[in-house]
Amino acid sequence: MKNNILEICCGSLEDVIAADAGGADRVELNSALYLGGLTPTCATLILAKQQTALPIICMVRPRGAGFCYNESELAVIFLEARELLRHGADGIAFGFLNQDKTINVEQTCKMVKLIHEFNGEAVFHRAFDCTSDMMKACEQLIECGCDRILTSGQAKTAVEGIKALKYLQDTYGSSIEFLAGSGVNAENALEIIRNTGIKQLHTSAKCWKIDPTTNYGSPVNYAYINGDSYDAVDAEKVKRFHNH
Repeated sequence: MKNNILEICCGSLEDVIAADAGGADRVELNSALYLGGLTPTCATLILAKQQTALPIICMVRPRGAGFCYNESELAVIFLEARELLRHGADGIAFGFLNQDKTINVEQTCKMVKLIHEFNGEAVFHRAFDCTSDMMKACEQLIECGCDRILTSGQAKTAVEGIKALKYLQDTYGSSIEFLAGSGVNAENALEIIRNTGIKQLHTSAKCWKIDPTTNYGSPVNYAYINGDSYDAVDAEKVKRFHNH
């Protein structure tokens, strides 16, 4: 991974510390990763900034499912983004779509302007992979001033999307950064880099930990997978990227 950027998708303070211990270059901080990632708390961000020197991109997403938001959701999104930036976020990952799966240009430009007021990085997340016209969407994000797009090339995984990722990098890479994500691991990282030209990778480096009070199998339980497990970043998996 020398001369490349490894971003770890984190869902907690513990995850950020593990990512740092494993040699990550940057983290994307979320909550509720099992929903695809929602907005983290300011408390998590503050402590992560205090305990590591990693650049931290904060997800701002108010709920699961898609990316077409009503007025009350938009009000929450913009206030959360401002508060996270005020408390030290190095950037914001976000995504706004219209019901027809096109980029909501008005809200995207508004968010980019806010982020840049704090000298942060504006990252359009994988809502990009749900758009109806990938090339047009990319061009609109460039026009709005986005700094980076997190994408799998509109495929299930980045490996499956290699051809599209290469096209995006070759066509638009001089105007916007691309961050390849979904299914990225230490074993396929160099394949993605070599075949796309993209130098930034996004991965969860996930392991599973046990909390028996999840109460799996009982009438009252809080499981979101089979068993009493919850997901966490594995520092050893992060380290493996540097051995390939």
